[in-house]
Amino acid sequence: MDQLFERLKTPSDSKIVLMVLDGLGGFRTPQRGSELFEAKTPNLDRLAKEGSSGVHTVVAPGVTPGSGAGHLALFGYDPLKWELGRGALSAAGIGFDLQSGDVAARVNFCHLDDEGMLTDRRAGRLPTEENERLCLKIREQADLGDIEFFLQTEKEHRALLVLRGEGLSPLVTDTDPQAIGVSPLAPAPIDESAEGTAACVRNFLDQTKKILEGEKANFLLLRGFDTLPDLPSFDQRYGLNGIGIASYPMYRGIARIAGMEVPSSAAGLDGTLQALREGWPSYDFMFVHHKATDSAGEDGDFDRKVAAIEEVDAMLPEVMKLQPDVICVTGDHSTPSQMMEHSWHPVAFVMWGSRIPADSVETFNEEAARQGGFGSVMAKDLMPHMLAAAGRLMKFGA
Repeated sequence: MDQLFERLKTPSDSKIVLMVLDGLGGFRTPQRGSELFEAKTPNLDRLAKEGSSGVHTVVAPGVTPGSGAGHLALFGYDPLKWELGRGALSAAGIGFDLQSGDVAARVNFCHLDDEGMLTDRRAGRLPTEENERLCLKIREQADLGDIEFFLQTEKEHRALLVLRGEGLSPLVTDTDPQAIGVSPLAPAPIDESAEGTAACVRNFLDQTKKILEGEKANFLLLRGFDTLPDLPSFDQRYGLNGIGIASYPMYRGIARIAGMEVPSSAAGLDGTLQALREGWPSYDFMFVHHKATDSAGEDGDFDRKVAAIEEVDAMLPEVMKLQPDVICVTGDHSTPSQMMEHSWHPVAFVMWGSRIPADSVETFNEEAARQGGFGSVMAKDLMPHMLAAAGRLMKFGA
């Protein structure tokens, strides 16, 4: 399939918008519908009425995806083939110059109680300024001998750890148990080539625990060990000149890894719209990311997630004024507020354009989308539909 896209790509002046409401998906309970079902979304409903809807599965049925896998799939890359660790995404997101042989990991500042048990995996969503202070404190006091390390703030409670030296391997297990009331996991080698790296990480965490003693954020959780990725670019794969508009560094990172241009961080929906308008003449694929839906879901705040969906719906008419040829609105995964974490539930999507037939669906939510013209598909298959509807795939065969 990868080579097929390169063979069939054809030039066009059409423009595609992919709007990703992070963690959009949810599900009905006996008390009420999902956040998307309960949200008032007249503009998304209009897209559903004039276009076609469906639901997508990101990795495989029953498999809960991370954000990196979710976005790769929406960009048309099979996440089972092109797996990216959080570390590489975080490095790209903050513009860190990851070098061959480096090992990067995503960091969460967290809080442990006196028994060493996790009470908060995000340390109360630590303010970015406090994150910067703690990163500096660790950099000034920790010492890994021959291994050089970089610890840089990403945003809020998130940071980036990079190890640089001889013989390092990214084949190290995560230390984040993704649950509270338990102790962090010990980093372990996935194979013998990573034994030295795992020992280095354990040493770093032991030092960090002492350095952060007495702080509200008194420990680090590490996820997604990875090295420099080799992903075929959007231009190589699809012949698209893309732009990634996002406020959070990780999503800027995955756009950059895919070969998109990434402008200065867009602050809020007003900043997103401004960046979209400014980039419109120069790009033919616009990836627009909205984080607030996921944050609300992770916090278990149903009403706030509903409000975040409604904010995007209110912005949609301004996007449509730019006259995209194809627009697709969806999420990279589900984050039901009932669960307060990512889940495996299929995610609704709607696709609109002059070459996309209208189905019988008239509202945008999971229940309606399951009856839509696209039915149930894999997330990686949305991109070919967008390309075809934009006139960017030529005929196959005689």
